[in-house]
Amino acid sequence: MEYWDIYDKERNRKGRTIARGTTLNEGEYHQVVHICIINSSNEMLIQQRQPFKEGWSNMWDITVGGSSLAGESSLEAAERELFEEIGLKVDMSDMRPYFTVNFTQGFDDFYIIEKDVDIDSLILQYEEVQRVKWASCDEIKRMIEAELFIPYHHSLIDLLFAIRKSRGSHYK
Repeated sequence: MEYWDIYDKERNRKGRTIARGTTLNEGEYHQVVHICIINSSNEMLIQQRQPFKEGWSNMWDITVGGSSLAGESSLEAAERELFEEIGLKVDMSDMRPYFTVNFTQGFDDFYIIEKDVDIDSLILQYEEVQRVKWASCDEIKRMIEAELFIPYHHSLIDLLFAIRKSRGSHYK
């Protein structure tokens, strides 16, 4: 059973946890992380979720993602999710999220890693991931339109590719 810390709207831990699947009360939030790996060919490593996975089964998704477990920081959750889902150990200790998207029930931190990864060397978590591949920004948006990819906003996908070379809202 997974347990999550509960946060207030200012992202302060409230000192309580809930079991995954428990309905949050109004004013309660949890923390989610997404990690995007983009290679030197300007492609993102994407994963296809297992057909038996609850929520978005068989759909393609960005590299990895999931909820932070109780007691974990966002960064610790990001490192854990990378290792659990695709067997990739990355030292992210000097990183922080590129941005956070607030959603109805929480905070979704997005990390971007620039790395050429040999996908044949990855160890996919059977419970989560059926396969991985590299895809361009345009290919991901076509997959979203074809309802093969989780329906992220196209602008979010564009932002993930565009912001990776810089920090903040300006490019240089």
